[in-house]
Amino acid sequence: AAMDVEPDKEALFNEVYDTEHVPILKAVPGVISVARFKTEPLTMIIGGERRTIVVETEPKYSALYEIESPEVLTSDAWAKAVDRGRWPGQVRPFTKNRRHVLYRRVEV
Repeated sequence: AAMDVEPDKEALFNEVYDTEHVPILKAVPGVISVARFKTEPLTMIIGGERRTIVVETEPKYSALYEIESPEVLTSDAWAKAVDRGRWPGQVRPFTKNRRHVLYRRVEV
């Protein structure tokens, strides 16, 4: 899950995400772990040239949920969890540029 949040709600977004939303979702059967990320400019060497990459359209915040199977996301427990706490009423309405992507780990 990735999204932006209105600037005046950013402190509330982070507080609720860290203290309520993540713990609630981690308690759902089949959720293994959750990690949060914040987008930053990327500077790297490509083809011998130093480049800084900033993708303006990428959401500022991302959360990666490790789950046992995709069915976790359609379970009754997940459905109830995503609508608990302050998230649905005080935070979700102020998010935008939301993206939800399912990745399957490739073993190497």
